[in-house]
Amino acid sequence: MSDRIDAHCHAWRLSRGDYHWLQADDDPALSAIRRDFAPADLRPLSAEAEIGRVVLVQAAESDAETDFLLDLARENDEIAGVVGWVDLSSPGGAARIETLASQPALTSLRPMLQDIADPDWLLTAPEADALAALDRSGLRFDALVLPVHLSRLLVFCRDHPDLPVIIDHAAKPALGAPSHDPRHALWQEGMARLARETACRCKLSGLLTEMRADQRETAADALAVLRPVFDRLLEWFGPERLVWGSDWPVLTLAASHARWVEITRALLYPLSEPERAAILGGNARGFYGLADAGA
Repeated sequence: MSDRIDAHCHAWRLSRGDYHWLQADDDPALSAIRRDFAPADLRPLSAEAEIGRVVLVQAAESDAETDFLLDLARENDEIAGVVGWVDLSSPGGAARIETLASQPALTSLRPMLQDIADPDWLLTAPEADALAALDRSGLRFDALVLPVHLSRLLVFCRDHPDLPVIIDHAAKPALGAPSHDPRHALWQEGMARLARETACRCKLSGLLTEMRADQRETAADALAVLRPVFDRLLEWFGPERLVWGSDWPVLTLAASHARWVEITRALLYPLSEPERAAILGGNARGFYGLADAGA
């Protein structure tokens, strides 16, 4: 089995009915992915890219979603870990975390911060006992954030220094926005400080869907946009704290799985083989506490 790991992908079954962001009929931009996606659909794409294992990430804010992904992990050997969801603001959050922590496939929890209207939610809404349970659970924390959240995430990380945190999709830099957009400064300052002042990891994923269509017409076009972004991430986090993910099937709104693999290969080409291996698998294995391939 290949040591390469896709640290960020999804599977969903629309009949479950809790994918509110996806099932809103008023957003035609999502129509291409408004259908079921299963691990079997990703398997040949992973095989073509020599990816041996994947980490499934929640896409709905419900306990049923976490249970659904854990069931998929039991049924599909290539699923090495699951990033689930718990309502940290609920009085029952602590008990739910304690229950989930006994599930060997569960590696991390992720509130969908990007979809919560209040940017201060992470600092004001979670119950103290839920955060305490998370701190002692042995689980990790996936931060699905936008540039506006980065200053809040820095405070959260300082308050929970022993909780391993990874920033999903490199905090979604505003790649398609004009140069004067204030999100650029928020992203650069926020990510630089998180890299410098905390032990946060960062996922190299979800970036193509942040571009305008004209920025990614070809792999070369996308690479020209991504190269300076990747160079900053590499400078800030180093190859030891970057983690590759596909963000499939959301990725397919912007490009094929193979195209993202091709772009990744070009981005990582200047690095040493050990550095590439770390970003493409070793760092995910270490952060999420995944068993070695074949173990």
